[in-house]
Amino acid sequence: MANDGRESADAPQLAKRILLGDPLTSEQVDDQLLPKRMALPIFASDALSSVAYAPQELLMILLVGGMAFLSFTPLVAGAVVVLLVVVVLSYRQLIKAYPSGGGDYEVASKNLGEVPGVIVAAALLVDYVLTVAVSIASGVDNIISAVPELDPWRVELAVGFVVLIVVVNLRGVREASTVFAIPTYLFIGSVVVMVVTGLLRTVFGDAPVASSADYTVQAESLGQAAVILLVLRAFSSGCSALTGVEAVSNGVPAFRMPKIRNAQTTLAMMGSIAALLFAGLTALALIAGVHYAEDPCDLVGFDCSNPQPSLMAQVAAATFGGGSIPFFIIQAATACVLLLAANTAFNGFPLLGAVLARDGYAPKALNTRGDRLVFSNGMIVLGIAAALVLVVFQAKLTTLIQLYIIGVFVSFSLGQIGMVRHWRRVLRGIGEEDPDQVSSVRRSAYTGLVINSIGAALTVLVLLIVTITKFTHGAWMVFFAIPVLAILMMGVKRYYRDVEHEITVDDTTHFGSEGDVAIILVSRLQKPVIKAIDYAIAAKHQKTVALHVALTPEDGVHLQQEWAQHNIPIPLVIVDSPYRTYVQPVEHFIRQYREKHGPSVMTVYLPQYIVGHWWESLLHNRRARRLANQLMLVHGVSITLVPWLLDSSELIYGRRSRPLPGQQRGGRPVSAYSPASPRGRRAQRPAGPPEHEE
Repeated sequence: MANDGRESADAPQLAKRILLGDPLTSEQVDDQLLPKRMALPIFASDALSSVAYAPQELLMILLVGGMAFLSFTPLVAGAVVVLLVVVVLSYRQLIKAYPSGGGDYEVASKNLGEVPGVIVAAALLVDYVLTVAVSIASGVDNIISAVPELDPWRVELAVGFVVLIVVVNLRGVREASTVFAIPTYLFIGSVVVMVVTGLLRTVFGDAPVASSADYTVQAESLGQAAVILLVLRAFSSGCSALTGVEAVSNGVPAFRMPKIRNAQTTLAMMGSIAALLFAGLTALALIAGVHYAEDPCDLVGFDCSNPQPSLMAQVAAATFGGGSIPFFIIQAATACVLLLAANTAFNGFPLLGAVLARDGYAPKALNTRGDRLVFSNGMIVLGIAAALVLVVFQAKLTTLIQLYIIGVFVSFSLGQIGMVRHWRRVLRGIGEEDPDQVSSVRRSAYTGLVINSIGAALTVLVLLIVTITKFTHGAWMVFFAIPVLAILMMGVKRYYRDVEHEITVDDTTHFGSEGDVAIILVSRLQKPVIKAIDYAIAAKHQKTVALHVALTPEDGVHLQQEWAQHNIPIPLVIVDSPYRTYVQPVEHFIRQYREKHGPSVMTVYLPQYIVGHWWESLLHNRRARRLANQLMLVHGVSITLVPWLLDSSELIYGRRSRPLPGQQRGGRPVSAYSPASPRGRRAQRPAGPPEHEE
């Protein structure tokens, strides 16, 4: 393969390029920004896809009380739609006030303080993980509804889809938006066609009938308090349709200019479509008589040995027929958009992680852009966490949904409260310089205050309802995870703060040390040692010595003979090690030298093999790594690792070991490295560090 000035790629790098594509330069970051039509499937797929399971969860909870409880459905669904509209309007205000991408975290941090801000961040991170898990589990559930034979492979399918979505997102935001746009718009179009078709059939006296319409339900006997709790629980499950609304506020930096207007427009489009689809599907499910139970065996007459078809599958079958082409189109589109709804989290989580890393609450690695200008480390962390959740809960949607939306409503509530305080601060700070401008700012602030006050009241109320109705059904795990993660984030912040304080330059810092000594550690006289000696000599230290730790007197005598035989131009110092240790004798030598000659700076040269096979790392460099790690703890000592490329390193670098340092520039024969030989041709390629001129 031609080398074109770069080292030939090894197999892992080649596979990386095939999967992710060629790296993008930092100057191309603006090319990755999204127009509205591409931003909608990227940031709204979660909110849009949640309408596929939110009506199902709502009906499922109501049916616990019996068939009569389905009469509460319009009221509960209407409350969900009203809440969705209020939250969308509230987040439009948040985008205008805080367009930097921090979303609820930034709002809470700046208006409520550090602790609320960290709690919001922890809640959002947990919710993003659960978004991926719930979306994937729901998508797999719809696939199994169409192909029941895949049920035994539920977990494997779920984890496989997580890996696939991670790879697609690692290719970059624009490429991911292209991949996800078609399924998202196909889902919107197919569901709209299905709802309109079903409603028209109803108007013309041919209402669709679901396959479960004839099944009755074994209802639980409930008291008055239990009835209220059941209705509230159904409302909290229906509120899962609101998940993903916050993603647009976290992703404002990914929009094209004008960012604020484009983000607000995308949010409004998302909210409108989600509300219409949720209301339409709920109405059509009631018309078709869909009965969906948490335990399929509670449906009288249903063979509970078979998987229970999802609400979407039952409505599609009732509207178009179970074996029809539209049925399979809707199932395929629903499964795709549910699987790809996880993409909302794969955009929100890395962006939020980058903001947290910049603020010091997360490892700095989360703020590093990968080859394709995305925050790849955050995507990988999210993928691993979501896969673990799916494995632990066996990708069961009914179980995972109980953990869901807790985190998002914690962030909703604190974010809206923070926005109320923000607008109050804006109103207090308005001056009287320009009356027209003051009037406009005051009017805008009052509008924002009213909208966010209503949003805060409703989201806090819903958070209380969700907490009460879901706590004993598994939500306690989320309430445990959020404070634990928040405490860890605070600990990371404190750690970075302490390190920054420790390394800050102050007036006690002094420059200039007395003496400059190079020590080449020598075990045996070999080519890597000769290379290290050559580097040390070329660096022109004030004093250069070779140090050998002799485990036996015979070792030292033999090395001295070889040293004299090869005319090595630096002195050899031999220290005994009766206890067969290496680091302690070297430390003792450094300490004695400093006591005699003053506080010299010591540079220790350590030869190290560069290998091409993973298993070779087990056979080489163990002593060098141990010495380097321990000597770095000695004050005033720096370590220089001198690489020696073994022949196997050609697998990595596309070349093998070089001639001995000084051979070519000294005019001496290169023997086995003759230019005519394959190894000689490889040796003439540009090599690592440049050789020094004599």
